[in-house]
Amino acid sequence: MMKPPSLHALRILLADDHAVVRMGFRLLLEGAGAEVVGEADCGEAAVQAFGQLHPDVLLMDVSMPGIGGLGALERVLAHHPAARVLMLSAHDDAQIPARALRAGAGGYLSKRAHPDELLHAVATVARGQRYIDPAIAPALALAQFAGGGDPVAALTEKEFAVFLQLARGRSVAEIAETHSLSPSTVGTHLYHIKQKLEVSNAAELALVAVRCGLIEV
Repeated sequence: MMKPPSLHALRILLADDHAVVRMGFRLLLEGAGAEVVGEADCGEAAVQAFGQLHPDVLLMDVSMPGIGGLGALERVLAHHPAARVLMLSAHDDAQIPARALRAGAGGYLSKRAHPDELLHAVATVARGQRYIDPAIAPALALAQFAGGGDPVAALTEKEFAVFLQLARGRSVAEIAETHSLSPSTVGTHLYHIKQKLEVSNAAELALVAVRCGLIEV
């Protein structure tokens, strides 16, 4: 492991729904010289805080309440195309990092990474360079060429976002409200999701998500 970089004067916004995790990140980042300018515990709060604080780097968990990390990433970049966002996840699958990077994230890191690796990732993204966790890079590369082996690879970005919400037990009405969509639009996405994944109910959707490593039981 290389010597941890200095993050002197970097302004960072933390977005994670676990207060203890945010505290750990804050201590680590501030110990390296960064300034944590704000914290958010859901996707909507992350979007709002970014617009108010304009941090150098947004450090954001993929799995959060509301629109989640991917939904927040999409909204932040829609309003701030130059935003530098490092996404974090406890999951090891290749689907979510692939979609996050396609959506414009500057980097992706597993929460299982060494603390020094987090500092390197933040420094890299702050410079405007792409960072991909070395532990998942091979799987991510393979996923680009063998998408057919992953059943959810056929879903569009919108369908994937709805699929994750449904797999976590949220209703069509809740998803419609969270994503500012009409229930009929969510219903259309659900129809296409079921067709593509060859499932017939919410339980089967959840099972697919578990098998793909997208949610934990």
